[in-house]
Amino acid sequence: MTTARDHQGPLDGLRVVDCSGMIAGGFATTQLADFGADVIKVEHPEGGDPLREWPPYDEREEPRSSETDEESRSSDDRDVSLWWKSIGRNKRCVTLDLSTAEGSALLLDLIADADVLFENFRPGTMEKWGLGPDDLHAENPGLIVVRQSGYGQTGPKSDKPGFGTVAEGITNWAHVNGFPDSKPLLPPISLADLTAANFAVQGVMFAIFERDVGRGGGSGEGQVIDMSLYEPLFRLFLSEVEAYDRLGEVRERIGNHHESAAPRNVYETKDGYMTLSASAQSIFENVADAIGRPDIVDDARFADNERRVDNADALDEIIEAWTRERTTEAAIEAMEAADAIVGPVYDMADIFEDEQYAARNDIVEVDDPELGSLKTAAPVPRFSRTPGAVDHAGPRHGQHNGEVFRDELGLDEEAYDRLREEGVI
Repeated sequence: MTTARDHQGPLDGLRVVDCSGMIAGGFATTQLADFGADVIKVEHPEGGDPLREWPPYDEREEPRSSETDEESRSSDDRDVSLWWKSIGRNKRCVTLDLSTAEGSALLLDLIADADVLFENFRPGTMEKWGLGPDDLHAENPGLIVVRQSGYGQTGPKSDKPGFGTVAEGITNWAHVNGFPDSKPLLPPISLADLTAANFAVQGVMFAIFERDVGRGGGSGEGQVIDMSLYEPLFRLFLSEVEAYDRLGEVRERIGNHHESAAPRNVYETKDGYMTLSASAQSIFENVADAIGRPDIVDDARFADNERRVDNADALDEIIEAWTRERTTEAAIEAMEAADAIVGPVYDMADIFEDEQYAARNDIVEVDDPELGSLKTAAPVPRFSRTPGAVDHAGPRHGQHNGEVFRDELGLDEEAYDRLREEGVI
C-alpha cells in the first residue's frame, strides 16, 4: 500500500502513521513529510487535532469544486487555523476512533506495511485499546513505534499528563532564561515540543538505520522509541550537569550574556538593536578597531575571553555607547568593514524583505483550496539531489478517508458508509 507523493525526497518510500496530536509529534512528522515520507495523520472523527482550533486564523475561501473532497468533515464556515496549515502540511488526513474495536482493527491494517507509528496518548492508553507495542509488532515486526509523553513511559511521574510549559520549567530552561532581576522566563515558542520533535526525527533515523542497514545488513526488527518532553530539552545543557557534579555550580540568569563568551549581547542602536558575538581574540580586536577603541585590547579586564566574561558589563557599556550613536545599518556596516561578526534583530516583516532569505527561497508559496495562495517556511536542511518540498498545506479534517480506507485498505462501499455512520471513521 504505497502512494507516490508529488515530490520524491530522500524519504520517498517511507510510510508513517501519525496518531499523535498537538506539536511534538506533529512537527516531527511534518519534517518527515517535507522530505518525501508518506505521512497519514490519524485524527478522532469528532474535532480532530486541537491545533485545528489554535489562532491565528484566516478566512476560508469558497471551496473550489475541483478540489472539494466529499470525505472532508470540515464543511462548516469556521475560519482556518494557520497553525494547522503549517504543521499539517504534506500529510494525508484520515479520521479514526481508536477506542472502538473496529477502529483499532483498521489501525492494525493501516500499519501492516508502515515503517513508523507516532502516538502521544497517556502511557497505558494504547495498551487499553489493544494497540500497545506488542500488538503492533505482532502485526508488523519491523515497525518503529515512537511514544511521546510528558515524562516518558517509566518512572514515578510517567502517569502524569505533561505539556511543554512544564518541561521548560523542570529542565533548568526557565530558571536560566531572562535577566538577573526578572522572574524565570518561558520561551515565546513551543520550545520543549519542538526540541522533542527534532530528537524524535533523529531517533527514527537511527532506528531505521539499525533495522535496514546496520552491522550485518540490519536487524530487520522494529523497536520502541520512548520520547519524553523534558529529556530532549535537558540534553541541550552542555557542561552544566558536569559543572554541578564536580563544582556544585548552579547557573543563574544572565540575560543576553553567555557564561563562556564575551562580548556577546544585543546592543541598542539609534533606531533599534543589533547583535554581536566576539569571543575569539581576533574578532574582539576587530570590534575594538571598529568602535575606535583599540586601547581596550590592552586593558587587563579584557585581555582574553575568560576575563572579558568576568567583566562583560563594563565591556558592554563601552560597545553600547558607540552603537547608540549610530543607526543599526550604519553600525553593522562599520563593524563588518572591520571584519567583526554582527547582525540586526529582525521581526517577521523584516524577514520577508531580507535579500538572504529571498536568495535561498526560505519562504515558499503553495496553493491552498481553503485559503488560496499561502506562504510557508521552506524545508530545512537543503539536499543537493533530493531536496524537501512543500506540496500542500494542512488538509481538511478527514479529507483522505476515502482514498486511504476504500482505495488502499479495500473497504467496500457498504462497510465504509456504515463505519462513517457509526462514527468509527
